[in-house]
Amino acid sequence: MSCFHTLGTPRNLNSSLIWNADEGARFSPTKANKNINSGRLASPSPTPPLLTHGTTLGIIGGLSVDATLTFLTKLVHLHGGHSIPFVLCSDPLLNKDLLSYERGHFVSATSKKSESLKLDSSPIVQSLRNKRAFLEKSGASCIVMPCNISHCWYEQVSMGCCVPILHMAECVAKELKEAKLKPLEAGSPLRIGVLATNATLEAGFYQEKLQSEGFEVVLPDRATMEHTVIPATEALDRNDMEGACNLLRIALQVLLVRAVNSVILASEDMRALLPQDDPLLKKCTDPMDALARSTMKWVRSRSSGDNT
Repeated sequence: MSCFHTLGTPRNLNSSLIWNADEGARFSPTKANKNINSGRLASPSPTPPLLTHGTTLGIIGGLSVDATLTFLTKLVHLHGGHSIPFVLCSDPLLNKDLLSYERGHFVSATSKKSESLKLDSSPIVQSLRNKRAFLEKSGASCIVMPCNISHCWYEQVSMGCCVPILHMAECVAKELKEAKLKPLEAGSPLRIGVLATNATLEAGFYQEKLQSEGFEVVLPDRATMEHTVIPATEALDRNDMEGACNLLRIALQVLLVRAVNSVILASEDMRALLPQDDPLLKKCTDPMDALARSTMKWVRSRSSGDNT
């Protein structure tokens, strides 16, 4: 699978303007070329899409390059090591903005001030929409965002899109539904825990998708967030992997004692903390895995001629 970051020109050019794309994938016109012989404006021919495969995947990178590459690795593994056509937008400026937004919610949750931190997400939304539009023009037939925090603005990003955009939380909820789980306590509803950052939990999209499938959602209480989840992220920032891992284990155990069938690790930071042989991982669901599996289902359905 070859990965490339391209910023190209829109297809629907009906004027004599040449378009450029900056690092945030925003298209802007430059000075028009003039025909040397006639002095008239030259009319460029429409630019074809980068890829014309019916299974071309568009990927909007998220919090980190590592997380995006992890997702791509999962796709390769699920596809038997074979490549699939894809276009990737990886923007360091967007990564930085997403991280600042997420960390800003940490400050808000622990602040002793009565006023919560006001965070402007409009630049993030615009950047995500610009990248979505670029991927459409590049020939993507389906778009994914392997990033939990980006789904806070899923509705704004997907509005007006002419191709499907897979929703990570919806992929998770559907897989858990298909697993036909049984309640851990007789007579109790099926409970699913969600461990995530404040920003993701406040957005509520995991709660919404899980409840729509009939699950009862269990979230960490304020004490767990303040004494385990947020300190775990702070430990990660200090490169204290052991401390972060221990705090994550405590947070997971707090949720598991509440008789949940599984805990969704809805955070790029938390996902890779536990070693692969850790027994707690058997009780966890990785949204990145669910998104990768749903993506491959879409690829195979398109390959078999089912375009629904």
